[in-house]
Amino acid sequence: MTALLPALLPALAAGAVVGLALGGLGGGGSMLAVPALVYLLGFSPAGAGTASLLIVAVTSLTGLLAHAKGGRVRWRTGALFAAAGLPAAAAGGALSAHVPAGLLTAAFALLAATAAGRMLRPARGRAPARHSPARAAAAGAGLGAVTGLLGVGGGFLAVPALVSALGFTMAEAVGTSLLVICANSLAALVPRLGTTGGLDWAVVAPFTAAAVLGAWDGKRLADRFAGRTLQRAFAAALLAVAALMGAGALLS
Repeated sequence: MTALLPALLPALAAGAVVGLALGGLGGGGSMLAVPALVYLLGFSPAGAGTASLLIVAVTSLTGLLAHAKGGRVRWRTGALFAAAGLPAAAAGGALSAHVPAGLLTAAFALLAATAAGRMLRPARGRAPARHSPARAAAAGAGLGAVTGLLGVGGGFLAVPALVSALGFTMAEAVGTSLLVICANSLAALVPRLGTTGGLDWAVVAPFTAAAVLGAWDGKRLADRFAGRTLQRAFAAALLAVAALMGAGALLS
């Protein structure tokens, strides 16, 4: 038991943070989980990617159920949005092999900063609902292509897309984003299922359990704040991600 403590405590702490982000903001799971698994818990990048997909899929499903109880998930639009993004994500992933890593990182940083700017734009009344199937499919395909090309950003980019392109409220965007994340994570996890036997379950299991509990706490926190407050918090997180990835692009 003593030998497990050095890894167990960081796993629990990191899992709680990942769950809070997913449950409260509807994104950020993989962007937080992968660095924690690599730098805090000693996973290889490949192992961290597989473990992150598993953790995020389970945690997103938990958060999705919590938000669904509050009527914050637009199932039809979210399912269409997610389905349209899967083939586009595959195409983007194939294309990414031919693009320099530094350019991909810089592109994501610019995209994250742009999305943050749109979220911070002063509200001029509530945006009209635009939940048309064609618009949802187009927005989902665009997001899928971007996330497949850049390899990150499912939730962090889904929420701004749902708010800006489809006129969702922030609460609806957070809840529905979890449906998109869950679908994308499972789709990306399936080809890696043969590698899950090599994962350190003594770390992955408590990490996932803490993330699941954190997702419920994140949902409760989201209940306490107005949509505009959540948008500002989300935009601040986007700007932080943009700054970190922009610095990484410059240093690479």
